Amino acid sequence: MNTNFWQQFKGPVFSLAPMEDVTDTVFREIVLRMSAPGKLHVVFTEFSNVEGLNHPVGRDRVSERLIINNSELLLLRKMGVKLIAQIWGKTPEIYHSVTQWITTNYPFDGIDINMGCPVKKIVKQGACSALIGQPGLAREIITAVKEATHLPVSVKTRTGIKQHVTEEWINTLLETNPAAIILHGRTQQMQSDGEANWEEIRKAVELRNAINPGIPIHGNGNVFSYQEGLERVQSTGVEGVMVGRGIFKNPWFFDPERLSVSKEERVQKLLEHTRLFEETWSGKKNFNILKRFYKIYINHFDGAGKIRADLMEATGFKDVYHYFGSQ
Repeated sequence: MNTNFWQQFKGPVFSLAPMEDVTDTVFREIVLRMSAPGKLHVVFTEFSNVEGLNHPVGRDRVSERLIINNSELLLLRKMGVKLIAQIWGKTPEIYHSVTQWITTNYPFDGIDINMGCPVKKIVKQGACSALIGQPGLAREIITAVKEATHLPVSVKTRTGIKQHVTEEWINTLLETNPAAIILHGRTQQMQSDGEANWEEIRKAVELRNAINPGIPIHGNGNVFSYQEGLERVQSTGVEGVMVGRGIFKNPWFFDPERLSVSKEERVQKLLEHTRLFEETWSGKKNFNILKRFYKIYINHFDGAGKIRADLMEATGFKDVYHYFGSQ
């Protein structure tokens, strides 16, 4: 049975964006633990390459991005938060077979197709945001994924490559009837620079209203507080907001009533994250990945700068535990 959960939410929907080397099972669980009930609705995996997942040798490494700890899964189910596998590539047939494999082997609630990543080496391959310039291939890919799974299939994308082509591109996507469209208000060329253009996102909503009003559209880009997200919903008509870099400004983003967090709690959360990372990834992932997270916990108190600098010198988990006098 093809149930589109995207259409069943009541009120504004907030999601945590898929981010490479960020939204693994560990960080997703930590964010879930810090979220107030009913404030976070959807989380995404890191993006997984379908060509890699289809390769007998490459599959083991690429599929690390799809790992879900049992503790995360229990929390997702308890909180009613949906978990989406995001995939990318350029070959419809491979998308089809990999989607079948993911659907059979993992407990995901949906599949999302990455048509928005702006990284130049990926765009040169003709994948992700390059697909904005290949509407025929984009349609084939969406169709192939939808045919391979009973799960709802969404698309995350941008407003253009070098310039905004929002109406033309969104019209193409609406024709394929995806479960939802998540639109980042920047072109590929903009990368993460400049202001996200929510006026373009509003245009997409108006077009959707005229052509296929049943498809939810969520906006993405430059949302740094929960209240700001609510304001974007109000001003553009989107059904939801996806949060990316905003989580680095405030990892308690999805607990909007928390106006301040003590130094002790920040340190405790850092240690909690470190322990869960060690349990999950020790021997598999580089410890240094953790350092980008340390920067988001250790701030907004006296002496935070020195602690951050000291932690950048750590070479392993024990250094961190020893620094804070914790085992």
